[in-house]
Amino acid sequence: MLTTELIETKFLTARELVSPEACPALVLNADFTPLSYYPLSLWSWQTAVKAAFLERVDIIAEYDREIASPSMRMKLPSVIALRQYVRPASHPAFTRFNLFLRDRFTCQYCSVPGGELTFDHVIPRAYGGRTTWENVTTACAPCNLKKGGRTPAEAHMQLISRPEQPSTHQLQANGRAFPPHYCHETWRDYLYWDVELQA
Repeated sequence: MLTTELIETKFLTARELVSPEACPALVLNADFTPLSYYPLSLWSWQTAVKAAFLERVDIIAEYDREIASPSMRMKLPSVIALRQYVRPASHPAFTRFNLFLRDRFTCQYCSVPGGELTFDHVIPRAYGGRTTWENVTTACAPCNLKKGGRTPAEAHMQLISRPEQPSTHQLQANGRAFPPHYCHETWRDYLYWDVELQA
């Protein structure tokens, strides 16, 4: 069985995928675009095979890896497409992950990406600030501590961008800036990243 470290550090070919658990299927909508870029829309091999047998998806590409039962053999799906189009929500859910994705996992005060990220109320709750897309922004722990319960003006801190409610399309576009650490060769034609994938 492949270790997580191996999966995350190289571009896997079909022959290198030995365990079925290391053979997820890329899930495409009926228009052949990924359901999600970040996190990448992947199903386990069991879910993909079940959906294929229930005729809910079409198998677009396969791994070399096969599974067998007493009566049949089949190659595991590597790319599947839904038969019915799933319309994405026009307004994504207000979650911590989506907030960080909107802000590209970057502190909106010091512009440092990654690190220990938190969320900050631009207008503090003590001043009547609400927990909404338009009043919450991504902040690193040091900037959040520095700002405290003050407004950016009171703390002499400037926001890089004004917080606003993103569309699902905007989050998908942001997600393309964060390609996965692994990618099967059969997925390449269906993924469009902002950076070049390394072989």
